[in-house]
Amino acid sequence: MNKAQHIARQGLNTLDHVGLWLGLLSLRLLLAWEFGEAGFEKLHGSNWFADIQNQFPWPFKLIPPDINWALALGFEVVGAVALVIGLGTRFFSASLIALTIVAMLSVHWPESWSNWSELLRGYALTNEGFGNFKLPVIYIAMLLPLVFMGPGRLSLDYTIARRLP
Repeated sequence: MNKAQHIARQGLNTLDHVGLWLGLLSLRLLLAWEFGEAGFEKLHGSNWFADIQNQFPWPFKLIPPDINWALALGFEVVGAVALVIGLGTRFFSASLIALTIVAMLSVHWPESWSNWSELLRGYALTNEGFGNFKLPVIYIAMLLPLVFMGPGRLSLDYTIARRLP
């Protein structure tokens, strides 16, 4: 191996090591901000879930709107705190994926579409009547590494796991 390859390999190894500490932390912090913001908005706002209850997918449409509101608010606020400290990361990430899918299907999905072209018009950040499911898809894509890889080394989950026999 020549010197340039050796330096490149050392650089990549360093990035890999730093990534174990900071890579997943960056996802956790950004997602915590977004879900926390939504949760605190619900906490200080009024329950509008009764207006869209019939749009919720089964089994959520069977749950009273007040309970759905409390569940969404709780998972967004508690989940945000859990993501910041890296505690129960896989559980809360999976829970936030479920919450995001429900939100996407009930609020962000286009009301009607007849072909892929029309559906893809909803993959946008807009309120022009085509749906706006781009951001929920991005959140799910960001949550998936946390479900599959865990929170990274800068987390309570990692610290606890290291101390267990």
